[in-house]
Amino acid sequence: MDQATREVFDAFVRARHTALLRYGMVLTGDPHSAADLVQDALERTGLAWDRVHSQGDPEGYVRRIMANRNVSTWRRLKRERLVDVPPETVHEDQPTDDVMWAVLARLPRRQRTVLVLRYYEDLTEAEIARVLGIAPGTVKSQASKGIAALRASLGDRETLWS
Repeated sequence: MDQATREVFDAFVRARHTALLRYGMVLTGDPHSAADLVQDALERTGLAWDRVHSQGDPEGYVRRIMANRNVSTWRRLKRERLVDVPPETVHEDQPTDDVMWAVLARLPRRQRTVLVLRYYEDLTEAEIARVLGIAPGTVKSQASKGIAALRASLGDRETLWS
């Protein structure tokens, strides 16, 4: 990579890093996993920067890598996530957004990924199916199950995507 190309890539990373970390956090539910996901995606993007930049949507490319790598992780782990300490319980006095994020983080990875792509990234079901490499019907069923789980966890405190 020549110096001019490196500068363009560095400027892209500086401009979009915070937004990509936020997206990674929503996908993974964990700040450390989010940072790893962003770093991996940016490394892969840097290797193909000339091609990616010439296509005109480098951020979309990075986000697609992040979604795909996140899916690969939960496929590899078969949705099992071992922790040293059980998670803290959600307290009623927390703001609604904090409660929502905590409940979202407890969803299975596939449901969480589908909900993030659908409602946070505003992708269509067809786009989600293409990004994740699954059938549109699977996107619909995972979104339905995820919303049902969120509603059950939140009870009467929140009306979700009605």
